[in-house]
Amino acid sequence: MKADSTTLPEIDAIDRLILAELQTDGRMTNVELARRAGISAPPCLRRVRRLEEAGIIRGYHADTDPQRLGWEVTFFVIVGLESQKEAALTGFEQMVGAWPEVRECHMIRGGGDFLLRLVARDTAQENELTRKLTEAAHVARVQTLQTIRTSRNLAGVPI
Repeated sequence: MKADSTTLPEIDAIDRLILAELQTDGRMTNVELARRAGISAPPCLRRVRRLEEAGIIRGYHADTDPQRLGWEVTFFVIVGLESQKEAALTGFEQMVGAWPEVRECHMIRGGGDFLLRLVARDTAQENELTRKLTEAAHVARVQTLQTIRTSRNLAGVPI
């Protein structure tokens, strides 16, 4: 069970070091992580588990190369809805949440209601996804921004 925001644990310098190291390489062994943090393995593991239980560490994943897996196009979409009523907002989030091509969905302030990051196998699929968005219920406007190249894409946050 994850802790709520009112019961977050204190984060000290060792916890920050552990978090920074795991953001860089989440596959390292606990022994290696403990060595880098300057502590022994058992307390290191306890700290990692405490950070996981508190929801600070949300999970571990492989950083895959979209193009090598056949996803040639990455694009962003700014979506404006006709209404900002909660039913329209949650309905839109649920709809795009079911699309595997939608990799991120952020409700935003200024210039639109949502910012999405999507992947497509080619421009034909990008156009099809854009059409589906444009025709979706409560969508008033759609602006697509295709990525030419990505020079920086870091996981996590500065620690």
